[in-house]
Amino acid sequence: MTIRAVVWDVDDTIFDYTTADRAGMRGHLAAEGLLDGYASVEQALGHWRDLTDQQWARYAAGEVDWEQGRRDRVRAFLGKPLTDPEAEDWFLRYLGHYEAAWALFPDVLPVLDTLAGSHRHAVLSNSSIRVQDHKLRVLGVRDRFESVLCAAELGVSKPAAEAFHAACEALELPPHQVAYVGDHPEIDGQGAADAGMFSVWIDRGGVRAVTAPDPDAAPGGVPDRLTGLRRIASLAELPAILRPHTRFGAPSTFR
Repeated sequence: MTIRAVVWDVDDTIFDYTTADRAGMRGHLAAEGLLDGYASVEQALGHWRDLTDQQWARYAAGEVDWEQGRRDRVRAFLGKPLTDPEAEDWFLRYLGHYEAAWALFPDVLPVLDTLAGSHRHAVLSNSSIRVQDHKLRVLGVRDRFESVLCAAELGVSKPAAEAFHAACEALELPPHQVAYVGDHPEIDGQGAADAGMFSVWIDRGGVRAVTAPDPDAAPGGVPDRLTGLRRIASLAELPAILRPHTRFGAPSTFR
């Protein structure tokens, strides 16, 4: 089996979303004088993320456009009526704090450099191109990827096989010649494996790790309920995993 391309998830895979989200919300709530309204920043984040999921579902179903969804998220978060301009201004102030904290994980650029001569690259995300294309450009890596595909425009989201196959079709490669790297074991890892791709689950810092002795843990540290995926703790491990599947067995640093 020859792996010719790697398709990447974005949030918490190459982009440190969790850290940026926490720092952005803390800074914004402090600036708005709203920290006292929550027991902790984590509680506020949990509320914000629940509302984000709700508005994403409305947007994906075509019930609201992108701007209306985020304005409604602000109104629900604050629990009070706001005009459209007021809600939009509040969100843009939050976005300023959030974007100020954006960063790639430190292992991203080295692995993209290492694989540049041997593998093609694309993105598949359960978000929108409007969000992720902007994010990748701000982070300085948009030109590393041939295509960026997102659920909002595809009309189907991970873990559906159709989403993964759309990324393979964009690269004009069959699934068995494409690796997928993502941070969620079921949505990314199992979804890609079920779609016939070479599936790699990035479990950074053991956040989702299965620690021994765990009766559900397989020898490789992957829960028994998950099959056909490889677990790594750092992207630095990825070239070695791909190397046996690179054309003619050449190392992935080949140029």
